[in-house]
Amino acid sequence: MLPYKACQVGDPVASIETPALVLDLEVFERNLDLLTQQAGQMRVRPHAKSHKCPEIARRQVAKGAVGICCQKLSEAVVFAQAGLTDILITNQVVGTAKLARVAALSQQCQLGVLVDDLAQVHALGLAMAGLPKLLDVYVEVEVGGQRCGAPPESVPELVDAIAADSGLRFAGLHCYHGAAQHYREDSARQQAIDKTTQTVEQVVAMLKTRGIGVPCVTGAGTGTFWWERDSGCFTEIQPGSYALMDRDYADNAVGPDDVRFEHALFIKSSVTSVSHTSFAVLDAGLKSLSVDSGMPGIYQGQGLGYQKASDEHGVVTLGSAQSLVLGQTVWLIPGHCDPTVNLYDDLIVVSNGQVVDMWPIAARGASL
Repeated sequence: MLPYKACQVGDPVASIETPALVLDLEVFERNLDLLTQQAGQMRVRPHAKSHKCPEIARRQVAKGAVGICCQKLSEAVVFAQAGLTDILITNQVVGTAKLARVAALSQQCQLGVLVDDLAQVHALGLAMAGLPKLLDVYVEVEVGGQRCGAPPESVPELVDAIAADSGLRFAGLHCYHGAAQHYREDSARQQAIDKTTQTVEQVVAMLKTRGIGVPCVTGAGTGTFWWERDSGCFTEIQPGSYALMDRDYADNAVGPDDVRFEHALFIKSSVTSVSHTSFAVLDAGLKSLSVDSGMPGIYQGQGLGYQKASDEHGVVTLGSAQSLVLGQTVWLIPGHCDPTVNLYDDLIVVSNGQVVDMWPIAARGASL
């Protein structure tokens, strides 16, 4: 652990040492307000895997969120320790040691977890045996994302198994089409969510014929939530990236129904080499940003392009009339906010040209 930070509260933004992860507070707050406005009567449970930051989660709850989502058990533990009381782990948890931790955490907060297999239900039941507080269990349904999720026809059997276990409570259906968030054309995204909605309606109808009500249908993300909101079958949405926004989401073509958020998250970088006429080198490379969704964008960088990254270097191509000088600041927009945030200890919060706070990214590295 370094004995110093990139800056201190009260410093001017210009003095932040680089590379550094920076949050524009005003833009961030506008993004939170816009989601609250657009959600209407829909329950909002933002996904905290995007930011891994308890302070952001607390602010989301203050704006009306019912709780948060986490993708890993270890993330949920960190957020529970920070005072979050309603957490849904939007993943399957496997392994005796992890299930014991799930059981312990379920006694400390309102906790939910996903299943898509009978063996997971039975293992959760064994872990929860004899505990006074029930564990909320959601059945994850395959709705087109081709990742996790039970086939629709197997959902009733899973719900029956949950209901039959004295330590578990059937809390609803998890129906998230992750791939659809990044379909570039709005028509493709809408078509995917229309199919998702049809699947959800079929599953709910199957359960209804068995006398089983569905307490909650949860899902949706930053790229599609307005369609799930208006579907008539979803009761809760889970957008996560909306609070920060990355270059990949901004690459989606804008459709007439789209709700567009602003870039609030940036990497402040510096030019460290100008030895070539056609490109310059920044101090922000693979250890400062994730490139799984492509290279970062350059904020107000007309004529500049982030071409490639190595461990500690980023190569920026220059247009014919462009030049950069040593020490010059270049603001980068992460291609994918989630894994980029996971590279940093702190989020530097700025407002009106000044550092106003530093929020610990307490759940970074929480991958268990």
